[in-house]
Amino acid sequence: MKAIDVFIEWLDNYLNFEHQSDKNIFWLDTIDFLCKRFDNPQDFAPCVHVAGSKGKGSVSKIIACILEEAGYKVGLYSSPHITDFRERISTPSGFFPEEIYEDSIKELVPNIESIIKLPFDRPITWFELVTLYSFLCFRRANVDWSVFEVGLGGRLDATNVIRPKICCITPIELEHTEFLGNTLEKIAAEKAGIIKNCTPVVISQQQCQSIKTVLSEKAFTKHAECYFVDELINNAYYSFNESNRRMNIHFESQIFNRPIDTQMKLLGKMQVQNATVAAVTIKKILPNIDESIIEKGLSKASLPGRFEVIDHLKHYEHITEIVLDGAHTVNSITLTLDTLNKMYEGYKVNLLFACAADKDIKDIAALFKYRFYNIYLTIPGDVKKSDINSAIESFKNNNLNFEADEDYKKIIRKALKDSSEKGHILLVTGSFYLLSEVKKILAEITED
Repeated sequence: MKAIDVFIEWLDNYLNFEHQSDKNIFWLDTIDFLCKRFDNPQDFAPCVHVAGSKGKGSVSKIIACILEEAGYKVGLYSSPHITDFRERISTPSGFFPEEIYEDSIKELVPNIESIIKLPFDRPITWFELVTLYSFLCFRRANVDWSVFEVGLGGRLDATNVIRPKICCITPIELEHTEFLGNTLEKIAAEKAGIIKNCTPVVISQQQCQSIKTVLSEKAFTKHAECYFVDELINNAYYSFNESNRRMNIHFESQIFNRPIDTQMKLLGKMQVQNATVAAVTIKKILPNIDESIIEKGLSKASLPGRFEVIDHLKHYEHITEIVLDGAHTVNSITLTLDTLNKMYEGYKVNLLFACAADKDIKDIAALFKYRFYNIYLTIPGDVKKSDINSAIESFKNNNLNFEADEDYKKIIRKALKDSSEKGHILLVTGSFYLLSEVKKILAEITED
């Protein structure tokens, strides 16, 4: 067994808040204590911090790709991973050499196991250890820059011990209300917790003025320069290139020497917004960077499970394409369907859907009316709690015809088989955990 696999098993012995009935475990005391024990690895290199409800993974990846294109050695910390744990701690273009991961494990595990008693009555969490591990990997890899995506919220997220050169906040939606609050304004206040004293913050377009007010007031109290991207960018537009499944984008701003024009692997209207946030962020920390480097970084960026298109499948040669998108809110699924309709107008499309129990399944189900030829409903694997009965009821209430089965492996294979036989496109959405299970089965099929 590889060292990283042994390490993952070791990590699973620690508290994971997703499996606990007590959700009130967010604070920074533990990660601060651990970082001091390891000589503050989080301060090793300048970094960027990205929070938000939607798009923070894409923004983080694009920023990292542009920095790498500019010649820097970059570490990227993001979540979730789809098929490989190392996706969480990587470079923009792939994984670090194995010795980086292995030597960091050797540094981390004995030190943690040697702790006799913590100075507070609270166990170490899984996410705190993974975050600390990323700090150690980046220091050992001697990165020039690191980019950190917030796990959940911002103010009390384990990543919030870093001291970034700049922060980004992507669009805010109602999410994780049991942790972050039950209004957009309360959630915005939690996200705004990443804003540091005298540290600039770049803010994406928001759905209402009250969110912008919360964010700008927080920046004001921190004496932080606040840049709203929708006030800086103009003449932004995009189109799909059907021949290569790329997206042509264009946007302008007075902060750039010329318009930005390029093609992106990341697809959809939301990715245009993510691109502008990343480009503005880079221009604020590297004002002399050439626009061509920004364009190359934008065109280089890709992420598994973000409208990821898979084709040329062994044993399923008649499937036109499979689209994997981890959308799980009403807004994100609306954007997914908008991209789907623009890219696949006139095509017959099947849907494979599963989501966690805490998602807004009633309103999500209504979005699927009149679009899909066949619908397959299941649970997103064994990791996340899911309520298939609630999903079934919501789909029935919207007069949707579907097949449902809690045996997710069985129904995944059926969706693939049926789509292949009928020559349909298959959209897989609702949960990153479902995407992970689909990829595992596709890998098994390829090995057959």
